[in-house]
Amino acid sequence: MSAPPRGDIARLIEIMAALRTLGSGCPWDLEQDFASIAPYTIEEAYEVADAIERDDLADLKDELGDLLLQVVFHARMAQELSAFAFPDVVDAICDKLIRRHPHVFGDGQSLDADGVTAQWSEIKAREQAAKKGPQPESLLEGVPLALPALTRALKLQQKASKVGFDWDDAQQVLNKIREETEEVAAELALPGAQASPALEEEIGDLLFVVANLARHAKVDPEQALRRANAKFERRFRHIEQRLAEAGRSPEAASLDEMESLWVEAKGSERKLR
Repeated sequence: MSAPPRGDIARLIEIMAALRTLGSGCPWDLEQDFASIAPYTIEEAYEVADAIERDDLADLKDELGDLLLQVVFHARMAQELSAFAFPDVVDAICDKLIRRHPHVFGDGQSLDADGVTAQWSEIKAREQAAKKGPQPESLLEGVPLALPALTRALKLQQKASKVGFDWDDAQQVLNKIREETEEVAAELALPGAQASPALEEEIGDLLFVVANLARHAKVDPEQALRRANAKFERRFRHIEQRLAEAGRSPEAASLDEMESLWVEAKGSERKLR
């Protein structure tokens, strides 16, 4: 029997099966379980997002392959437990896509993008209710704890907003941010406030409301923070480079010098826009 051709998912499934075969497989792969692989799955998803952010399509191809490997790895472990296999994963997502797109695959009405989003949420809610029964413990069920904190805050806020527990507009959220900032300032003014549980709580409240502002402004807070991180890296590397050109290091420079170089980097970026 010939091996599956290049580009065929069966080839990857066979490689994964070989890696997990007792006696002849890879010792590291054989030691893994769902819990040990989960962090790699999350990491690979972030690396996909990073390649997209950098607009690096060559890297995106590689990162998507790494993410696909995670799916095949989990499916193989499930198959070994006689729970399900990769074809079952494919069938599950195909069935779900058809169910949740009645406007495409059924007799549903024509919808715009917002209507599709609302319909998807409604169908998903019905499916979850059917699994758990008609009385969920909370409207906020189903938001995974493993999500990044900003993303989870966004999803919790989206769920609460569906029943009207929300501000009317972004300006009201901005006012709340000012209030939370004042509470952080008040906590910082207390003796021994650094790293105190109360200060942590106030900063957490501030971050939560900032995520809410992003939601009202229709900005993805995770993406916004990733871009802010990238901007910080660019500008700080400019500082390092300019100091290196003068035979100096950041450790030997004053804060005023580094701030001046930061402003220089900022100005250079604006000229390129």
